[in-house]
This record gives sequence, C-alpha cells and structure tokens, in this order.
Amino acid sequence: MPGTARHDREMAIQAKKNLSKTTDPVERLRLQCLARGSAGIKGLGRVFRIMDDDNSRTLDFKEFVKGLNDYAMMIDKEEAQEIFRIFDKDGSGTIDFDEFLVTLRPPMSNARKEIIMQAFRKLDKTGDGVITIEDLRGVYNAKHHPKYQNGDWTEDQVFRAFLDNFDSPYDKDGKPPEIYMLADTGNWWTESFYYCQ
Repeated sequence: MPGTARHDREMAIQAKKNLSKTTDPVERLRLQCLARGSAGIKGLGRVFRIMDDDNSRTLDFKEFVKGLNDYAMMIDKEEAQEIFRIFDKDGSGTIDFDEFLVTLRPPMSNARKEIIMQAFRKLDKTGDGVITIEDLRGVYNAKHHPKYQNGDWTEDQVFRAFLDNFDSPYDKDGKPPEIYMLADTGNWWTESFYYCQ
C-alpha cells in the first residue's frame, strides 16, 4: 500500500477513535470528515459540494444543518446556530468554501508551518510574496514526468496538468490563481483555496 494511502487509512482510523472522546461540535465534524477519508483540500471540497444543495458555492443555515445531519451530527437548533456562527467568519449569513476550509481543517504544527514556509520561499523566485505561473516555470521540471519521458505529453502539457492541481473546484477556467503567503499563519492562500495540507 503506498505511503499516502496508508497514512490516509491510519488517519481515518484515528479519527474514528477520537470521535467518541470529543464534545466540541467543530472537532466532531472535522473528525467525521477525516473518518470518511475526507483528508486534504479535495476531500473537504467534496464535503462542501455535497452540503451545497443549491450549488450557490455557499452554504446557508438550512444547507449547513442538513449537511450536519447527513454526517450523522444530530444537534439542536441552538447548537447548530452557534456552530454556523463559528464557520461564518465574515457574518454574511452564509459560509463560503474558504470559511468552511479554514474552520474545519486541522491545525498545523509549527514544524509543518516551517516546512511550508521553506517550500513557499523556494517557489517564490522573485521574493514578492506571490507565487506566479512564471515562478513555477522556473522550478518545476516537466522532463522528469513519466508521460513526458514516454512521449505521451509535451512539457507544456505536463506543466498544465501540474497547474490544474491548484485550480478551483468551482471555477475550472484552466488559469490557476496566484498563490499568496499569509506570513502570520503559514498558510498558502488563493482566490478559492487555502493550500496547507
């Protein structure tokens, strides 16, 4: 079993064990997601899309409560409102994907934040705090990709496939947004995602 799959499986098992110990509703939802294999941004994006019944790219209170119930978190209305307020960082009355992800993702250790900062600094060739496509072209070597090596893809096709990893699940425009560093938190921020996994 590949290391990543093994890690995901172990994380799901640990999340299931921890579920019985926690009373914090946000932590319970986080553990529910992890127990279902929703580790990482793509998994949490899938959870969000499932909860977003009207495909508005936001969750209103009704969708949020329904989503909690779908995840077997039967809670009373007052507790649901409290949790909703925790997620609704800007007080708009809806939860967008960034708010959902920031609230639900597990906290990072300082060691992990430092590794992310090192990676960001390496990618940010110009040192301006923004990783652009041009910065990535300077550090990403498509010649080592198996599809390039066997002649299936050109360097540009390999690079495009790499960039697609950073495209929003809602806005597949083929143009990944610039990636910014929020220095105080160590998080990578884009228009649609926080890349911190």
